[in-house]
Order: sequence, then C-alpha cells, then structure tokens
Amino acid sequence: MQKTGWLIYAQTDANDNQSYIDWFMEEAALQQIDLKLIIRENLSIGILNNKRAVLLDGQPVPLPDFVIVRVLEPLLNLHFEALGVRSFNSAAVSQICNHKAMTHHTVHSLGIPMVDTFFFKKDQLGSTPPMSFPFVMKECTGRSGKQVYFIETEDDWNTALDALGTPDVVIQSCDVQLGRDVRVFIVGKEIIGAVLRKSTSDFRANFKLGGSAEVFPLDGKKTELIHKIIGHFDFGMVGIDFLIDHQGDFLFNEIEDVVGSRILSATTDTNILQKYIAYIKKCLA
Repeated sequence: MQKTGWLIYAQTDANDNQSYIDWFMEEAALQQIDLKLIIRENLSIGILNNKRAVLLDGQPVPLPDFVIVRVLEPLLNLHFEALGVRSFNSAAVSQICNHKAMTHHTVHSLGIPMVDTFFFKKDQLGSTPPMSFPFVMKECTGRSGKQVYFIETEDDWNTALDALGTPDVVIQSCDVQLGRDVRVFIVGKEIIGAVLRKSTSDFRANFKLGGSAEVFPLDGKKTELIHKIIGHFDFGMVGIDFLIDHQGDFLFNEIEDVVGSRILSATTDTNILQKYIAYIKKCLA
C-alpha cells in the first residue's frame, strides 16, 4: 500500500522555497510515496471532544503515515507523534535543536569540544557584559545567522540588548577563525557531505548572508567527532555546524533542524532529498 505524507511549510516559507518543495514532491513520487504540501496556517491542532485532533481548513481529515515538518514548532511534531504519525525530524530533535542553549547543554554531555558558552535570560543581562570583548550573543531560537550579534564595545552591547526579541540567549567566546564554518549534512546515521562556508565581509559565514562555499573533506578525527553526535540523536535530515579553531579543529556550533541544502547542491551533485525520502521509506517499512 502506498505511503502518504504531509510536507508542512509556513505560507511565507513555501512561497520562498517552491523549487525545493517541487523537488521534494518529485523525489517522493519516484519512490512511490504520495507527498502533499500542507500550509501550516491551514492546520489546527489541539484537543477536540477530549481527543487529540488535527483539522485542515477547519475540518477533520484522514491523517498521513508521516509528516515532514518544515516549521520551527516542536509542539507540532509532538502532537503528530502522539497521534501515531511519524514525524521527521522527531519531536525530540525539534525540541533540542531549535534552542541553542539546550543544544549545547545536550551536545556537551557527549564530550564534543565547543567555545566557552553561557546561558542567560534576557532580563538577567545588565549594563555590564558577562564576558570580555569581543564575544557573540545569540538568541536561542534564531536561525540562518539571524538574531546573532557581534559585540566589540559597550555601544554594541547596549544596541544588542535593545534588539533582543526573545527571552533566552547564549553568549559565546569568538576565539575562532571568524567568517569560516563547516556545515555537515546528515540523513539518519549517514554523513552525506560537508561544506566550508566562508565570508570576507561578515563574522558569520552563512551562504544566505552572502558567503561562499566549497566542499570540505573530512578526516578521520572530524568524522569520529560527527558520529558521536549522530549516534546520540534520532535524526531525519539535519545540518550540524562547526566553528574552526586556530589549529583547524572543529568546535561544535549548532544543529539546524529545518535545514536546506542550497550550498550542498551548489558545490556537489549529491541528491540529498533522494536519500532523505529513501530513509523515510525505510523507517516506515
């Protein structure tokens, strides 16, 4: 029997990623999976008549075999799982990896090196910075290099404090190779590829922010480090980002739950969505 799935996007993100959505649909069809785009704003989840419910356009609807959740909303993943619908990524991955402090807290337990990182509530921060300049402050729920502030002076600190839009932040040392990081693409327990992101104009290396990218070969030491993380989590498809210290070694940075693959496609001929759909199909068998 053909498996059915929902690919869930927010309307704005769907508009911006139509070619990626089409690619998802094509790969699913090639592997005999009926994948349907669902706009998050058209979904309602909650408790109806003392039962967990999912409504589409205000009406009950047959549930799919699985969902691919492309919004940052761990409760959505959790709700589907409670209804017996497999979620990619899992609710556990979504809950941890969409909160930078929780991610660092979890990954540290695996013995993975990282820069000095402190966890704060916004209202705990005063006029005196908690770390010597320069350092980086990040909103815990930011993504794609946004809500990240490079702090070199007291003016930078005060400006960043005024700009904070969420209550949880991490503050980190930036004693690394600025403007360079490596994103490692993962499907299940497999390393699909790694890309070095570089910027000569920004401390962030994000491709969307104007950085460049090239294939990054992984040696045995780095591969072993990555597999420590992979072994702990039940990943569907994610990107694991590493900073690079002055000796060229990896320092953990973050895990991107709703990861795109623009830079992988730009630097290799790897069909990561074919691999992802094949992994999902295997999980459902």
